[in-house]
Amino acid sequence: MPSSDLHAIVGLGNPGAEYARTRHNAGFWFVDGLAAGAGVSFRTESKFHGELARISLGGRDVLLLKPSTFMNRSGQAVQALSAFYKLAPASILIAHDELDLPAGTVRLKAGGGHGGHNGLRDIHKVLGADYLRLRIGIGHPGDKNLVLNYVLGRATKNDETAILDAFDDAGGAVETWLARGWERAVTQLHTKPVPPSGGALK
Repeated sequence: MPSSDLHAIVGLGNPGAEYARTRHNAGFWFVDGLAAGAGVSFRTESKFHGELARISLGGRDVLLLKPSTFMNRSGQAVQALSAFYKLAPASILIAHDELDLPAGTVRLKAGGGHGGHNGLRDIHKVLGADYLRLRIGIGHPGDKNLVLNYVLGRATKNDETAILDAFDDAGGAVETWLARGWERAVTQLHTKPVPPSGGALK
């Protein structure tokens, strides 16, 4: 039987080596870090349309999933995982890149719109809007016409370092969520100083 303590963290991204270091794969970077920190590896699970790992964090049993579908089909993997393990949306955290936050900023969000993010848009179709999100700031190119090439491009060295460094705070907040609840996690993460806006546009 599925455990009532079971939670899932889904990192969003595109499969394949050509996308591995692109800004759009920041969600993959985050769950990769969690798996590495726990000393576990991902394995391909075709029934979940992705790669799966399992860790213990904050006293909970946690599934880590990286969909092997492309970004705009992320909901297929999330639906398969949530249905198999009978996970409520409030037990699922989606880690994704966020244009509206500067690189080096991470924020938690419960529910709400998809903000035009193709991965979230597809997840909305299968879960509704009430799942949890970890928003990983990647900065904005300054012009909406440049967004596609921007998210599918590699971050500058400074921005990539800022994003990866922010995962320490994000990981701590996620552990607090699992151990002590969502509100405490939000307070913990959101009281961190915000990097100057515009820093991501260098």
